[in-house]
Amino acid sequence: MSEAQETDVIVIGAGSSGENVAGRVVAAGLSAVLVESELVGGECSYWACMPSKALLRSGTVLNRAREVSGAKEAVTGKLDAQQVLERRTRMTNNWDDTSQVDWVNGAGITLLRGAARVSGERTVEVQLDGETTSVTARHAVVFATGSTPNVPPVEGLAGLDYWGTREATSAKEVPERLVVLGGGVSGVELAQAFARLGSRVTVVARHKLLSNYPPEGVKLVEKGLRRDNVEILTDTATESVRLDDDGRFVLTLAGNRHATGDKLLVSTGRTANTRGLGLEELGLDPKTLTFDPTGRAVDGPAWLYAVGDAAGQVLLTHQGKYEARVTADAIVARAAGTLGDTAEEWSKYTSTANKYAVPQVVFTDPEIAMVGRTAEAAQADGLRVSETSLPINVAGTSIHSDKYTGWATMVVDEDRKVIVGVAFTGPDVAELLHSATIAVVGEVPLDRLWHAVPPYPTVSEVWLRLLEKYGL
Repeated sequence: MSEAQETDVIVIGAGSSGENVAGRVVAAGLSAVLVESELVGGECSYWACMPSKALLRSGTVLNRAREVSGAKEAVTGKLDAQQVLERRTRMTNNWDDTSQVDWVNGAGITLLRGAARVSGERTVEVQLDGETTSVTARHAVVFATGSTPNVPPVEGLAGLDYWGTREATSAKEVPERLVVLGGGVSGVELAQAFARLGSRVTVVARHKLLSNYPPEGVKLVEKGLRRDNVEILTDTATESVRLDDDGRFVLTLAGNRHATGDKLLVSTGRTANTRGLGLEELGLDPKTLTFDPTGRAVDGPAWLYAVGDAAGQVLLTHQGKYEARVTADAIVARAAGTLGDTAEEWSKYTSTANKYAVPQVVFTDPEIAMVGRTAEAAQADGLRVSETSLPINVAGTSIHSDKYTGWATMVVDEDRKVIVGVAFTGPDVAELLHSATIAVVGEVPLDRLWHAVPPYPTVSEVWLRLLEKYGL
């Protein structure tokens, strides 16, 4: 074992959440060691957000051009799949993390490569090539270890060389036929991406598609998928998987139906990656361990924190980075003795937005963008709410596209007269979402929001139509 080191904060996992924790505590004057066993930058940079959206973007741009007279006449070809894949590869820097490592070094963070494991009180051992380095933190150890894909209990699946989202987003070629097992966000996004690249795609979902999103919006996404010739089988159980004599995947479905593909993409959710990190030796159960809004372990040692997917609260990159900023500030304040065990909601030391205002986008074509609570969720929280919904049909949509179709929903707390949830579905509605997030987080009174005048002619005029239909 090499000589033991000491630092203020140890961060295990150098994805976007881990980088943000380490960078922020160092900027505040503490020292930090950042440990990574794979690529610095993590899942989002190399196998999730960036490559998946790059795979989708080219098809979306082409579709937009085909929906505007004057432009559609100039569109004479189809997507160049190889160029799309090459652009995806550029977005990941060809899975080379040199630029991310340069940022870490420039920020004054100590980077250790290797597999990390908590070995005692505030102590982490890092193993690489048979060598072990021991590091002890004066203040905190932070898990930023992301999440791992769930493997559904389907007969025959174990041992098969199927795709997870990593293999799909890093694919070097487009399969002739692709079966997607799972109807969540990643599944439907990648289904549409590969359909537009030339695959014949079948989506098999045990329940509905995008079950956590507004039904009216999901209907528009399903329509978009079918327009791209994606076969959608919902409320369909997969009983078994096997390879046929030609090496193709054959799924046996309920009702003695079958789906066949050259590749099988399994996208059935993810689980916090906190096993095998030494928690068990500390007497902690990774399955039940939870973390409070400052990121600190509940019923665990006061020096243990988690952010991002590892915290198991909201598995979204932007929320993980938000949690990282909150947790870093809490660690710094506690090191200085200016923060106790708890912090008030909406302070800089709590991830309150995780409870009230999570923004999320499905980057299909059309997109779904939503923030806050649905009417059902708000009612479950004891709120008295109303829901206002309408098609997105304003002057800006006719400018945007000759075929624009969209839907908007606004949920209002009737006792406080503030918005607690908003959802948009339509082309490019992700760019509308931050205005909704500000309205929800800021609890802007409706009579004041009425004075936020949307520019004409833009799609954002849907805000005016929602408020008018509500009764303002």
